[in-house]
Amino acid sequence: MLRKARLSDVDAIFSLISYYAKRGLLLPITEGLICEYIRDFCVFVDEDEVVGCAALRIFTKDLAEVRSVAVKPGWERKGIGKKLVEFCLDEAKKLELQRVFVLTKAVDFFKACGFVQIDKKSLPQKVWRDCMGCPKFPECDEVAMIKILGG
Repeated sequence: MLRKARLSDVDAIFSLISYYAKRGLLLPITEGLICEYIRDFCVFVDEDEVVGCAALRIFTKDLAEVRSVAVKPGWERKGIGKKLVEFCLDEAKKLELQRVFVLTKAVDFFKACGFVQIDKKSLPQKVWRDCMGCPKFPECDEVAMIKILGG
């Protein structure tokens, strides 16, 4: 079942993101920041267990980012990640956003979700808001991709 995240999901979201952050696949996030941005998150739940998460973070009135997409080990390749991304994209459409981007190492996955590769320089909002404080800046190894929602 897909649903918006609740504060009771913070520990599970933190655990999922931390697992992939330790492997260099996601950027780490604190429990405090998850609480602060809990309204951005959605989760996939199976029998009361959070087995996946993703977040939609709004940057401007027409631009948002899908981030922190994580699926519990053992639950991969079951379509959960794609459903989480689609949930975020549906929310973006309801908010009348025009563009949704990702910074990722999972290029093939996001390509399958309809994203296309772009130059990171076309996302100055992201660079100034988040990237300047990232330990990987300016040598970021992630690929920028975008999906145009229309409108």
